[in-house]
Amino acid sequence: MKILVPVDGSDCSFRALAFAAEMATNFDATLHVVHITDSRDEATEETIRRARDVLDAHGVEDDPDVRTDIGLDFRPSNRIGEDILSLVADEGYDHVVMGHHGAGTVERALLGSATETVMDAERVPVTVVP
Repeated sequence: MKILVPVDGSDCSFRALAFAAEMATNFDATLHVVHITDSRDEATEETIRRARDVLDAHGVEDDPDVRTDIGLDFRPSNRIGEDILSLVADEGYDHVVMGHHGAGTVERALLGSATETVMDAERVPVTVVP
């Protein structure tokens, strides 16, 4: 099984990563971490550092990947969701584990949700970690 875990620097994305690391260990699965951003900066490096710390703590080997998408715009989470779905199709992932911020209706209407985009596509099983 190949598991994809997108991280965005939020605590819930790192909870999802810890869950996925245990899942990968328990099911002898391959785990890959990706961070999708419009530019690589200090925040990106901190996100990758934290992801490596979680992986190391769980004994999982992976080198988190940074994907730069300069097409991110006012509704970046929808675009990120589409980028995640492209990775699933291109790389053959069997499962996606994602965090969800639990934003309210107003925030969701304004910003969208990468997690909801991936779930709504129904292309791959998704585990959502709050």
